Amino acid sequence: MTTRIAIIGGGTGGLCLAHGLRKAGADVSVHERSRTRTERLQGYRVHINPQGSAALHECLPPELWERFLATTGTTGGEFSFVTERLKDLMVIDSELTWSPDPASNHHSVSRISLHQVLSDGLDGVLHHGKEFVGYRREGEVVVCEFADGSTVEADLVIGADGANSRVRKQFLPEAERIDTGIVAIAGKHPLTAETRERLPVRLTDGPSLVMPRTGAGLFSAPHELDGTASVNDETASYDPVLFDNTSSYIMWAFAADNRRYPDGVSSWDGEALRALVLDLIDGWDPAFKELVAGSPAGSVSRLPVFTSKPVAPWPTSNITLLGDAIHSMTPFRGIGANTALRDARLLCRNLVAARETGDVRTAVADYERQMRDYGFAAVRDSERSARQFVSENRVSRAMARGMFRFFQAVPPLKRKAFSDQGTS
Repeated sequence: MTTRIAIIGGGTGGLCLAHGLRKAGADVSVHERSRTRTERLQGYRVHINPQGSAALHECLPPELWERFLATTGTTGGEFSFVTERLKDLMVIDSELTWSPDPASNHHSVSRISLHQVLSDGLDGVLHHGKEFVGYRREGEVVVCEFADGSTVEADLVIGADGANSRVRKQFLPEAERIDTGIVAIAGKHPLTAETRERLPVRLTDGPSLVMPRTGAGLFSAPHELDGTASVNDETASYDPVLFDNTSSYIMWAFAADNRRYPDGVSSWDGEALRALVLDLIDGWDPAFKELVAGSPAGSVSRLPVFTSKPVAPWPTSNITLLGDAIHSMTPFRGIGANTALRDARLLCRNLVAARETGDVRTAVADYERQMRDYGFAAVRDSERSARQFVSENRVSRAMARGMFRFFQAVPPLKRKAFSDQGTS
């Protein structure tokens, strides 16, 4: 008997899983709340690390994998840790993280472009306008209910509906997300020949993490296109500053504890947020002020930072969770999307193998066991990095800066520490 698989949510992990299952001939459907692909899109880059690349390569059909590669950024510069005066603390040479095999390499991609690639090739599988409101069980069948009155019956339901997952709230009501008290303000600075002349190479050619002496931090990363990326015209009716995925830019994000911000900042527009960041980085190297000031107000957004907390193992059933729906994390190590892709690859492998054994429940149990281990480890690592990023402790910040300088002075130690790790 064929197992009917329903994926709730058309984000990165859910769509990757759908492609992998469809390639294997599984009966799979995806039910996405947004009526068009662009309703849920975010206008910033996402870093795909080797784990994410391997998952995409394995799950996507060859033509979509090639299209994904065509939309990725071309910048492959060094990853630098710098002071607020733009002095190097440590530089990770690209050779330490680069691989000649695209399926095991790092990639920079627009979230919009990634979503467009993942949404293609799923005719008859991906259904938009399906806002999940709940499920009920009828024997061994799960009936998913949607706001438009429609339903779908499935033998296995996978909640891939993001950090505010409605599937999780019904299935695991004890699984909660908490506000870390950290707030980021992010923007996009156009990367053109003119801006390249005004900004230092450190900011235009590779990612940089700024570590001032205390209290805040800033991350920047270029996303440079070569002009051949495939573009979907659906974005034409949206804010061209935030949602344009055809032009190169430098993404930046300033973060600090919420207590550093004025009251009422949650209601400020992009222009006011940009002015606030300029005030908060007063005294930093002028290049950072140029980076922020040169970012259109429409690209500047406030992003409160939440994280999930580990959940005790639950009894395996014909409902499970994937990605942010179960282990949402802060953005400070750039691993959220990659962990969701890792979920998709593992669950796809297990479900495909279960077609031979007929034991779907064991396949899901094995997935959940592994996913909880690496998923919540990633959550902890991400939250720890976030706390360190905004630490007010001058002693610990000075020690961290000293450690980076030490690694920089002893290349073998730096190589050993970072050769097997991805950067943000």
